[in-house]
Amino acid sequence: VHGGSMAAGWERPPAATSFTLLLSLGAFASGLLRETPAAPLRLAALSAGEVHRLITYIFVYEDLISLTCGAIIIWYFAGSFEKNVGTVKHCFLTITFAILSALLYLLLESVVSRVLKVEDAKGFMPVAFAMLGVSTTRSQMKSTLFFGARVPVVLLPWFMLCIAWFIPHSSLLSNLCGLLVGEAYGLGYCFCLDFPESVGSKLDQVFPFSLLKRIPGLKYIPGSLAERRAFES
Repeated sequence: VHGGSMAAGWERPPAATSFTLLLSLGAFASGLLRETPAAPLRLAALSAGEVHRLITYIFVYEDLISLTCGAIIIWYFAGSFEKNVGTVKHCFLTITFAILSALLYLLLESVVSRVLKVEDAKGFMPVAFAMLGVSTTRSQMKSTLFFGARVPVVLLPWFMLCIAWFIPHSSLLSNLCGLLVGEAYGLGYCFCLDFPESVGSKLDQVFPFSLLKRIPGLKYIPGSLAERRAFES
């Protein structure tokens, strides 16, 4: 964290976001080598005891186009979210949002699939929508620019949801579930999932976060708001 002077104009990438991206690339490369892509989220797999699918589906991509879109989404949404909440809370909420979005998706999928074709839940996008939902519900801004037009901040995720529909292999239902989870958390309905900044600061000092802090070239974001502000300045 206290590395030497950085090249002008270059900023170290957030630590947890970088690892999320590396895990996605690793899962995709592993699928290519084995010639069997990683499996998406399915109720049958959970029934067979594969509960890890509630998290691992966020690293699953079908082809290079969806992987590229996923990498951009991780870099932009997860990166800015990590800078706002700190690395520890970012890791905790990424896992939490992935599980809650998956459970809501599986609950709704059995009903919606009777009427419409439902794309499998896979990739980081549901978690990105959860993060966007949190950010917009807690934003101090009333409006923002969206393709040159000024729109209310609270409506921004819903416009983005419509655009995401056109991304290859994107699941509208899982993205919607992610957004609903994020907005519920942002509005305070999931307060039981929050932990005080003092806990985040303590976790900064223990493994694996203590190891993350020492990796050169990556930017570890402290759990305390005061530390983050001091760190930025």
